[in-house]
Amino acid sequence: MKLNYKIIFHFFGLLLLFNGGFMLIATIISLIYQDGVTIKLLLAALVTLLLGGIAMMVTKTHNKEMNKREGYIVVAFGWIVMSLTGTLPYLTTEAIPSFTEAFFETMSGYTTTGASILDNIEILPEGVLFWRSTTHWIGGMGIIVLAIAILPLLGVGGMQLFAAEAPGPGGDKLHPRITDTAKRLWLIYFGYTVAETILLQLAGMSFFDAINHALSTLSTGGFSTKNASVAYWNDNPTIQYIIIVFMFLAGTNFVLSYYLFKGNVVKIVKDDEFKLYFKFICIFTVIAALLIYFRADVSQSSVAHPMVLGEGESAIRHALFQVLAIITTTGFVSADYTLWTPFLTVFFFGLMFLGGSAGSTSGGVKVVRHLILIKNGFLEFKRALHPNAILPVRYNKKSISGDIVFNILGFFILYMLSFIIGALVFSMFQIDFTSAIGLSASSLGNVGPALGDFGPVNNYAALPPLGKWWASFLMLLGRLELFTILILLTPFFWRNR
Repeated sequence: MKLNYKIIFHFFGLLLLFNGGFMLIATIISLIYQDGVTIKLLLAALVTLLLGGIAMMVTKTHNKEMNKREGYIVVAFGWIVMSLTGTLPYLTTEAIPSFTEAFFETMSGYTTTGASILDNIEILPEGVLFWRSTTHWIGGMGIIVLAIAILPLLGVGGMQLFAAEAPGPGGDKLHPRITDTAKRLWLIYFGYTVAETILLQLAGMSFFDAINHALSTLSTGGFSTKNASVAYWNDNPTIQYIIIVFMFLAGTNFVLSYYLFKGNVVKIVKDDEFKLYFKFICIFTVIAALLIYFRADVSQSSVAHPMVLGEGESAIRHALFQVLAIITTTGFVSADYTLWTPFLTVFFFGLMFLGGSAGSTSGGVKVVRHLILIKNGFLEFKRALHPNAILPVRYNKKSISGDIVFNILGFFILYMLSFIIGALVFSMFQIDFTSAIGLSASSLGNVGPALGDFGPVNNYAALPPLGKWWASFLMLLGRLELFTILILLTPFFWRNR
């Protein structure tokens, strides 16, 4: 069967119009703040809108049927098309004059990784800073729809597990269900963003800082308007607690937020993944807080404002903040955790492989996959003792098919192989071991801060150009659940049949 190229490019055109529309919003922000780059941002928006309009017009007579192969291409190359045009605001304003670095920053934005090559963020024009945060928000929105509506159709990464939980009219008609689901979840996503913006402003942030950090938090991105990230407000615990709450919500399956607003709290409390996600956060926070309180010299690790060593509230707040920032892959920084004892450095490195809930905007392996792997592992002991017994893995009191378990096992193996290969390639650029494994884990998991030379208080500017392209590939690979990208590299995918 030949590929339906018209529908593929029609979708690309739609994405470009979407992208250009958000660039216009950044242009309006630039005009309001009179930052001197309004015309340049407008040019970037018009070029993007023109390209999108041409693509839509040329393909308006397309066949509306889309098969799986076309779905994979739209998802994978759609992200690349968005990233390529997303570089225009950086290039036209000369905020990032290098295309390689502009592409890295844009891919980091759309994949909600939050890794940056910028040395001095605070000197950038407001319109550019807003566009930078907007790339996070667009990417986060896209991930919700991918995870809930599109990836399950493609059979990617065991996503079928929670697809059935997505709120919608139900029935056999899939497309109305997807549309309804997307609308409801986007409304929640938008509502959370507005709520956090208002709360952060009330807590003491300027409106501009508040909206940018809300865009970054709900998308679990991590771009900040300050060089010191959230550590800039270390003397304002209220701001950090607000961000903590919304990082937690952003790392939770957005379907559960829907049930929360419907008043169905029982559905949330009984959800296996949510329970494990909550337990992980509590246990890891207690471990980190105790080590910070008794052993870490936090006054040396604070990025902006030192805090008193041994202060209980500070230890708990910084532990909870950094645990959530890494687990949800938001990547905000309240202190340099690599200075909090070697154990905590390795501890936070391990958390990079955890990830938030499936159906959230977070990256990483996802809690649900770890849960299924743990349950299947324990069942293997029982199967060894009772080889004839039928012992299915259960999730939310329902049996999971063997295909989904094998899919998750395959995903985990591919994820670890990708991490190892990623680190090996980084080492080819004369990057030391600690930095190489940190870069690979952070890029693949869409975390942001890494280890070594690319730790929490550093950026990715020192990475060689080829290293930036490799990191960009790993970001996209991890963000799109591995299979979506890797299947495009197989020869049989492109054969007409």
